[in-house]
Amino acid sequence: MDTNLERALHYLKNSKHTVAFTGAGISVESGIPPFRGTEGLWSKYDPKVLDLQFFHQHPLESWKVIREIFYDFFALAVPNSAHKVLARMEKAGLLSCIITQNIDNLHHEAGSLDVIEYHGNSARIICPSCGAVYAPEDIDLQDIPPRCPKDREILKPDFIFFGEGIPEMAQRRSVEEASRADVFLLIGTTGEVMPAAMIPRLAKDNGAKIIEVNPQESFYTNEITDVFLQGKAGEVFETLNKQLF
Repeated sequence: MDTNLERALHYLKNSKHTVAFTGAGISVESGIPPFRGTEGLWSKYDPKVLDLQFFHQHPLESWKVIREIFYDFFALAVPNSAHKVLARMEKAGLLSCIITQNIDNLHHEAGSLDVIEYHGNSARIICPSCGAVYAPEDIDLQDIPPRCPKDREILKPDFIFFGEGIPEMAQRRSVEEASRADVFLLIGTTGEVMPAAMIPRLAKDNGAKIIEVNPQESFYTNEITDVFLQGKAGEVFETLNKQLF
């Protein structure tokens, strides 16, 4: 067995508090492209459509892109092996929670229960005025910009736009979990997006063993990573699944 895999398994089996931290890379295998990079969404769309001020000033233009990306395209994605194994690890007591930067709801769909949504979730649509929360299927997204049935205000997806702060509860719980972790799984994240990129470093500063799963080295690899499992998340977790259960 590969030495890195042996070490990862040893840490996971002996951990008292394991936390997973996931980024865009885990969902690429479900057909969801990352936002950044040559094949990313921002090479096709102008990121200004997700700027909070632009959204308020030009809601129709923003919602045209939002609908296409998050409700026409993302809706076709399904959880892959990595999402499913993480859910199985939680059920077996091998994983305490997941902190995810992703807004695609795939961890929930895979069966994970304790998911800290650092950047929110596109599966919720909210009214910024009255606070009402709707599922996408309960709103007519053919009529955009959609308006709240209660007060007719323009609705907004419940994820973080540029110019918007991280939800207080998500930030607080992420810090708490990173501080408690003795093993911290980094999956499909390169460490480019702030302030999320600081959460794994906090775990390292508090003594956690860092297991990184990525196809290529990241900003974390040579700085905080203890065990680097190189490969696609789905393939790596299928291997871990065979050894853990």
